[in-house]
Amino acid sequence: LQFLLVPARLKKSLDYLDTDGSGELDVDEWKAAINRGLAKRLEQMADERARAARAAEKADAEFSNEFLNAARKCFEMIDDDQSGTLEKAEIVTAVQSNQKVIKFLINCGNKNLQYLLVPSRLEAALA
Repeated sequence: LQFLLVPARLKKSLDYLDTDGSGELDVDEWKAAINRGLAKRLEQMADERARAARAAEKADAEFSNEFLNAARKCFEMIDDDQSGTLEKAEIVTAVQSNQKVIKFLINCGNKNLQYLLVPSRLEAALA
């Protein structure tokens, strides 16, 4: 609204809003101006929500990709016999005594994979 404190800007704005050229704003002109302003703001808010949704979608995709890559690497490290499957004993042994696996899990930055290092969570996951 400070924009309107400059007399020339105020006059220009009032002339724009005075659609019937009467030199005055009637209720209908006022309502129309308010509705145009509201519609513009709602459109801006919708655009902001759409941008935020796209950014969140991108972040989710990046997280998923990073997680899947880390999980795949972890699987390959634990699969000592390279059978393409993991047995419960293989997983337990790896997370308890394989320093390469333990170091990877500690440093991978993914809490879900790091939970493999917590015995109670590992047991619950493998039950």
